[in-house]
Parts: sequence; C-alpha cells; structure tokens
Amino acid sequence: MCYDPDAAPPAFAPARWALAEATPLTLTSADGTRFAAFLARPEVATGAAVLLLPDNKGLSPFYRQTAARLAEQGHPALVLDYYGRTAGADPENRPAEFGELPNLLPHLLTLTPETLDADLLAGIARLRATGVAEVVALGFCFGGRQAFRAAAPRFGLAGAVGCYGYPDAVNGTPGPTQLAAGLDAPILALWGGADEHIPPATVAAFDAALTAAGCPHEFVTYPGAPHNFFELSATGHADAARDVWRRLLAFLAGPAGRPSEPTG
Repeated sequence: MCYDPDAAPPAFAPARWALAEATPLTLTSADGTRFAAFLARPEVATGAAVLLLPDNKGLSPFYRQTAARLAEQGHPALVLDYYGRTAGADPENRPAEFGELPNLLPHLLTLTPETLDADLLAGIARLRATGVAEVVALGFCFGGRQAFRAAAPRFGLAGAVGCYGYPDAVNGTPGPTQLAAGLDAPILALWGGADEHIPPATVAAFDAALTAAGCPHEFVTYPGAPHNFFELSATGHADAARDVWRRLLAFLAGPAGRPSEPTG
C-alpha cells in the first residue's frame, strides 16, 4: 500500500503552462473491458508524454494531481485505473473503504500480466492520439513495478521511471528482475534507503540483472527515505522529493537526460 486518500504530490516549481484539459476518461482495453483513466494536457507539450501508473489502490486524487503537475511542466499525462474488470469503470462509485487491503485484495488478485499489458497499451494509444512523439511510463509502488515491465519492446516506450517499485518475483509471478533480459528502454529507478518493503539486496539483484541484459539504467537511493517519501506531507524528505522531480523532468525532456549505459 502506498498513498492515503488525502495524500498530495510534493511541490516543485511554478507552472510553465496552463492546462488545456484535465478530465476523466473511459478507455477500452483489447478484450473489450472499459476502465477509468484521467488525462491532463498542457496548452503546449514540450517533452515526452507520461503514462502514469498508480499504486495498487488504482486511480486516486494523488495521481490526478500528479498528472496535472506534469502537464503544467509541459508533459501530457494519463493515469490508469486497474480495476475495470472487477470494480467497474467509475472509481467515484466505489465505497470509501475500497482501498483498504482486505477489500482491495480480491480485486488485486485478479490482475494478470496479460490484462495489465492490454490496459497499458490502451493508455499508450490514447496518449499517442494527442500527437506526442514519445511516451514514458512513470509508476509508484505497484505501478513502479509495472513501469519497469513496460520497458519491454512491445510497449514502444522511450523509457520508464519507477519509484519504489518492487522488482522481484511475487507469489511465483516473475518480476522485472526475472524479466530483465527482455527490457531495453532506458530505466530510472528511485528508491528509499529506509524502505522496509524493498531490501537493498533486492535492489542490487535488479541492478545486476539489468546490467547483464545490457539495459541502460540509473538507480538512485535516498538515504533514510521511507517507501512513499515522494509526498507533500513528508517534509523531512523534501530534498529527496525535489531531486526526484529534477531527475524525472530531465528524463522526460529527452535523450540527454536518460541513462545510456547498462550500469546502476
């Protein structure tokens, strides 16, 4: 679990562009499933678009706000919800307690790599319809794991950024570490040094797997930072959050801000 319902993204810089659009959407996956999304689009796009992949609670205010902040910096951003197949295409109709783990778990356990991929591809197609040249995946927690997976060629992305995405296998399902040989888009991975959910050895194994695969990547660990340090109320880690913004926006600006070598 990652962000509470009242969480907000950390501040970074004044808006460069006004929003041309900030609206909920309903997208259709390859199997005909309708699912919720949210699109924020700037008046002028000045870099890559962002496929924003939330934590395991799905589309929430934190991610709608993050999409708007990205759009204000010139990057169209689209957030996906994961639960169209089991909870419907309107997150607003779900009970307030939906995101609590006992209620969420039955929905979470139905997700498969195949259905997640289909939804990601639908989101990427919608972003490309805005006329952007490049799309980058950005994910947090569960979404960070999916962002790493989206560095595979079948997604056609310019890169992937993951904040504290667990990379190892879960309940026998291969994770990005096990899938590293099939990843080739540049990866920026951001970790909390005090994250109890992702041990340093797990991070090191993912780093080694990407290096062996020749996948260009950069890993940044923030000493003392917990799992969800990229958040407005985490004032003790404001410097780390500002550095995440700086690295993220450089990555989105173009190839010069992305790793080109297979080293951590």
